[in-house]
Amino acid sequence: MEAITFGVLTISDTCYQAPAKDKSGPKLVRLIGETFQNAEVIASIVPDEQELIQRELRKWIAREDLRVILTTGGTGFAPRDVTPEATKPLLEKECPQLALVIALGSLQKTKFAALSRGVCGIAGNTLILNFPGSEKAVTECFEAVSELLPHAVHLIGDEVALVRKIHAEVQGTPTQSASTVIARTAHVCPHKTGAGSDSDRNSPFPMLPVQEVLSIIFDTVKRTSDLEKLLWQQTSPVNIPPFRASIKDGYAMKSTGFSGTKRVVGYIAAGSAPNPSPLAEDECFKINTGAPLPLEADCVVQVEDTKLLQRDKHGQESLVDILVEPQAGLDVRAIGHDLSTQDRIFPFPDASPVVVKSLLASVGKRSSVRRPKVAIVSTGSELLAPHDQPVAGKIYDSNTTMLEELLLYFGFDCIQTTVLSDSFDETKLALVNLFETVDFVICSGGVSMGDKDFVKPVLEHLQFKLHCGRVNMKPGKPMTFASREQKYFFGLPGNPVSAFVTFHLFALPAIRWAAGWDRSKCTLPVLQVKLLNELPLDGRPEYVRASVVSKNGELQARIVGDQISSRLQSIVGADVLLHLPGRTSERTSARAGEVFSASVLRYDFISKYE
Repeated sequence: MEAITFGVLTISDTCYQAPAKDKSGPKLVRLIGETFQNAEVIASIVPDEQELIQRELRKWIAREDLRVILTTGGTGFAPRDVTPEATKPLLEKECPQLALVIALGSLQKTKFAALSRGVCGIAGNTLILNFPGSEKAVTECFEAVSELLPHAVHLIGDEVALVRKIHAEVQGTPTQSASTVIARTAHVCPHKTGAGSDSDRNSPFPMLPVQEVLSIIFDTVKRTSDLEKLLWQQTSPVNIPPFRASIKDGYAMKSTGFSGTKRVVGYIAAGSAPNPSPLAEDECFKINTGAPLPLEADCVVQVEDTKLLQRDKHGQESLVDILVEPQAGLDVRAIGHDLSTQDRIFPFPDASPVVVKSLLASVGKRSSVRRPKVAIVSTGSELLAPHDQPVAGKIYDSNTTMLEELLLYFGFDCIQTTVLSDSFDETKLALVNLFETVDFVICSGGVSMGDKDFVKPVLEHLQFKLHCGRVNMKPGKPMTFASREQKYFFGLPGNPVSAFVTFHLFALPAIRWAAGWDRSKCTLPVLQVKLLNELPLDGRPEYVRASVVSKNGELQARIVGDQISSRLQSIVGADVLLHLPGRTSERTSARAGEVFSASVLRYDFISKYE
């Protein structure tokens, strides 16, 4: 059976106006990712309006792949709390016992759970559960029902074989464990964890799900900048424009003067001061786009709506025929039209360096926001710099260049790059020196199980806490994240493609978070694409490089050649990282025509339109 898609719908007037304030929706998304291996999640926010809630629910119910909808918010006693009223008319079957399980689970935590009115039920092929609107409450509610969801989905879909397997297990009948549509994270890891010793050569680090690693990163990394105070609350010190400005090239005049012949009494270029001269109704000024209107003019007639009648002896226009009736305010930008003093410079948070720098420049300010300081390290005695001569047994280092360019591409600076030999002492000395000046070190290589992989022992020696030593993903399993106070280390695998993928999925979100970005914007944007070619699934969830074609308005993805992690050419033309689930006994391949989530790698992400 295909991987399940969850829908998370936040229902809140406040969050609809300011999505950054939504905590319960992102929390549910993280819980789903941490709990279920091969689940995909779509999320949206709507205000507390019954019609709008129902419209979004109907749209999701109509999707064949969307099997569970979790709403958060609008279940209380307040006048605007209408989520149950919006949900009930759409249900074909109510599920009161599920609602009871949720209520009992919450009541064990707080008696205030009695004030929630959420309903549960089935609409078509979709299970809908109403949760309250707080981060704490959705955690409690989700934990109460998460173990029931796989079986509920099988029952609703009439998947008889899977239902029988689970019934047999519950009744104690010996049978092979059911492979549910949503694999629990307790069964994710395809490799055992050992001591990493001669007698047990398995890694001592548990292989964590991607979403769990991201949660650890976000919970660990501290913000170096408070963008709410430094940027988003800043008000403009100036009006834009600071004067009444002409929108067109034309003639400035009084609107009371009607059309017809007018004398041209002057010329106003952009950059001129507003002209205070008296202006008669049969007079006008020739004016350029962006120039300030004369003080006594109130409109502009564009050049196309005039006819030149006469020039003076110096060749300057002296008489024109105005072919349309002037109207007050015609083609004039009022003072403060675009931005007025005391307006917020940023209407809502957008931490893109292009947005921040250009908007601040437009009001005469420069950014004083401190960005995280990042250093890049590549390890390996086999590495040559790109300009070196070839040497037997050695290879050229591409990771340093790739990671530095990725940092620049996403608007961050690389303070220093370093290439190290496979040496404990050299690695230790380099990290000690780097962390005196930088916040983040992004290192490639030295984090796997080889005899010369010294990074993790060095980190432990330097008293860093190793939060993660392996990730349940392909490529990038050995990805390591460590911290000490407010210093952070990302150990990316040495294979170029593994480093490329793990940088995008882990290091970039961490740096953005430290820089003050809204959490929902830190990770790469995700969209849905249709797979064009069949692929065998790996035992681990896989992030495949693919190019995207827009064909008749539909986004379609084609795999970019051999996906082996050493083949850097697989990033050529790669627009997205396609999220493929781990292999199960019921599902061994991703078929052409199936729809999958994909993380967008580049701004010009669609390579071809057809």
